[in-house]
Amino acid sequence: MPTMNMIQALNSALDVMLTEDPDTLIFGEDVGYFGGVFRVTEGLQRKHGLTRCFDAPISEGGIVATAIGMGAYGLRPIVEIQFADYILPAYDQLVSEAARLRYRSNGEFFAPITVRAPYGGGIFGGQTHSQSPEAIFAHITGLKTVIPSNPYDAKGLLIAAIEDDDPVIFLEPKRIYNGPFDGRYDQLLKVWAGEPGAEVPEGRYTVPLGKAALVRKGADVTVIAYGTMVHVAQAGIAESGVDAELIDLRSIVPLDIETIVASVRKTGRCVILHEASRFGGFGGELSALIQERCFYHLKSPIERVAGWDTPYPHAFEWDYFPGPKRLAAALIRTLEA
Repeated sequence: MPTMNMIQALNSALDVMLTEDPDTLIFGEDVGYFGGVFRVTEGLQRKHGLTRCFDAPISEGGIVATAIGMGAYGLRPIVEIQFADYILPAYDQLVSEAARLRYRSNGEFFAPITVRAPYGGGIFGGQTHSQSPEAIFAHITGLKTVIPSNPYDAKGLLIAAIEDDDPVIFLEPKRIYNGPFDGRYDQLLKVWAGEPGAEVPEGRYTVPLGKAALVRKGADVTVIAYGTMVHVAQAGIAESGVDAELIDLRSIVPLDIETIVASVRKTGRCVILHEASRFGGFGGELSALIQERCFYHLKSPIERVAGWDTPYPHAFEWDYFPGPKRLAAALIRTLEA
């Protein structure tokens, strides 16, 4: 079985779908000849041709609107928004058209589109290349939001997203494109140089949307994370010495609430970790859901460890990020509460 980093695993997923499903096609900003700004689509135009993988104008609203029309016609378009920060011009198309099409047509039409976007900070991209907007998509009924944390899941989740009949926002944590990264600044150059990846099958397989992964078993506290923060959580748990159970959500919509509830009822404590700003972040929804279902099992208040409630602070991004030390402190506080 070959070893791949996340970029290679995503490229493999796209290659598999272009090969096996003639209704799939890829378009977006610089995805064709150039192979994408992060090279996720590298070589696909050369292999599959100009009609299956091609560049689009810099018009995010136009890209998504075209994909919706293609999907209603019977195709399965996969579009890349170069950075998740750029997706806002397409937000009305996603909310008002893609998310509602199946319902408003009484099932006659649907929008089987996959919108890929690199998201999150950690590459010195500044305010317009580093944001984490997952909560604004999770709020919209009819959209699914998927965030992988490792190469194996990335490929399987992307294939599942492409084959899904509903629109999927597929957010790719660019800080771990080249390898696992727990948030320590001194690891950055090593990761950019290319860490060894994970074993990923070459052919088609899927990881089901809406099924969380139990990364680590534990007895004292449940840690919930997704994307890059899964690696931060592993480092923070090790630093704290707490016997924590770690859940990787994989997708935030659909949400595997059953796995979360079973874990929190067992441990009696919960810490939620995400990179986005704390206020209005998806951690608030998770906290409410857990409180509603696990109130009588909780031994201490639910904690959230997240980014600052500020515009993305480029000059201070390594302080802004929730790192292992902040998580370790929260775990200890939760045990002592």
